[in-house]
Amino acid sequence: MKIAISGAGVAGPCLAYWLLRTGHEPTLIEESPEFRAGGYVIDFWGVGYDVAERMGLLPEILTHGYDVQELRLVKESGARAAGFNVDVFRRLTHDRYTSLPRGELAEVIFNSVKDKVQTRFGETITAIDDHRDGVSVSLKHGGTREFDMVVGADGPHSNVRHLVWGDQASFEKPVGFHVAAFECRDYPHQDKDVYVSYTKPGLSASRFAMRDNRTLVLFIFENERLKAPLPHDLGTKKAALWDIFEDMGWEAREMLDAMDDTAEIYLDRVSQADVPQWSKGRTVLIGDAAACPSLLAGEGTGLAMTEAYVLAGELAASGGDIPAAFDAYEKRLRPFIEEKQKSARAFASSIAPKTEFGIWLRNMATHLMVIPPLADLLIGDTVKDDFDLPDYGI
Repeated sequence: MKIAISGAGVAGPCLAYWLLRTGHEPTLIEESPEFRAGGYVIDFWGVGYDVAERMGLLPEILTHGYDVQELRLVKESGARAAGFNVDVFRRLTHDRYTSLPRGELAEVIFNSVKDKVQTRFGETITAIDDHRDGVSVSLKHGGTREFDMVVGADGPHSNVRHLVWGDQASFEKPVGFHVAAFECRDYPHQDKDVYVSYTKPGLSASRFAMRDNRTLVLFIFENERLKAPLPHDLGTKKAALWDIFEDMGWEAREMLDAMDDTAEIYLDRVSQADVPQWSKGRTVLIGDAAACPSLLAGEGTGLAMTEAYVLAGELAASGGDIPAAFDAYEKRLRPFIEEKQKSARAFASSIAPKTEFGIWLRNMATHLMVIPPLADLLIGDTVKDDFDLPDYGI
């Protein structure tokens, strides 16, 4: 089958990999003019880790990983206030865990298919029309093309979802925060293999030292602090972050100064996708377009890879029966994904508590992480995956 995939981040190329394995002809359609390899650092474990292993990509992915040792929560002075050793995650995942830039993971996956699949960069789908023999896909710059099915793998603000399902606002459920992330060079404070974070009510500023003298900076703030519509150009993003974080204390001003030489800042509201049905006609959603658990959940990338694998597997198992494959894909995954979304909502409040008491409570909880049964109680639902990855023989 000829399959149009909107989005060349993680989910899209991962799906393309498995579709190629099963004899299909995928086409990747990506709005960005070129592959985007930047982005924030993610924790990678669970079923997505298993999918990467089945793809044969795990050894290469691990070369991009960081051996994070500690999550350190600091006072305004920089002194340690709380935190825990990240080995607790390794224990809960049986040491199948790493941290790496999302863009570098995406690049490894994309490189595995880029010479085998047509990728149309700088292109956008403008209309999707089902008919008896397939689906007509109109492209902004490339006329109309015929496919057997369409996949929306284009993120939490999915264009495909908007075209086929309608109003975006009804599917995006705000978690209560915005997040901003950027990389800078020569940042004066370096703590190797330590994720360092400072929190004030409704605000969080964090940093992580990376290779090649790069530092990842992550700002999180409650929605109410953004006084204007979400900015999209670089200058307006910088101005908004200065307005919100200038008086935060700790290293916030140094982090803001570090934006001067930054060419790109990721800034978005943190939300979950809640779509009543993941497919409609010959169009189906995967990854954040279908059921974004939220950026703060930590496992969204791995879940997107899992959805890609299961969709390709169900297409193979159904012998190309599209409605049957879509139905089986959703029935198999939806209960698991919804539990992950539930855990993510509970976890989000600990990232940037909105009160001093909330910060104190969060910090106290980290002291309990050294006790295995309590660590299981506090984060077990977030880390452990109650899902057996099917073997489709593909």
